[in-house]
Amino acid sequence: MIIVSSCLAGVKCRYDGNDNLVAEIKELVLSGKAIALCPEELGGLSTPRTPCEIVKENNQLKVMTKDRVDCTAQFLLGAEKVAEIAKILDCKQAILKANSPSCGFGMIYDGSFTGKKIKGKGLTAKLLSKQGIEIKIETNFKE
Repeated sequence: MIIVSSCLAGVKCRYDGNDNLVAEIKELVLSGKAIALCPEELGGLSTPRTPCEIVKENNQLKVMTKDRVDCTAQFLLGAEKVAEIAKILDCKQAILKANSPSCGFGMIYDGSFTGKKIKGKGLTAKLLSKQGIEIKIETNFKE
């Protein structure tokens, strides 16, 4: 079983109420080879919601909205729930949404809300990676 970001499977769960559909990823879910999960919704955030990015504040990494509301607890809860499901299903791989504060892997937005990216991992990607799960994003999942 493969964990996939729900938005990549066509679920309208992005912060703006849209999706990031990748037809081949949706097909993995429909064929029973993957399970679609949204860590942000699992953490209790609504859709739509204010955009969030990982920011460094007082030498701590936090997930903040553009309006400076701290959503770190919801992002951590969502990451923990996805990691728990991955463990139950004995998942070895995940296909996650690039750049996301939850799912980004390799590059994430820098916290300035300007579209600039830096090296990093979203909270869910970081936790799954620590569990030994191979992380791919929508641009390299076929490799």
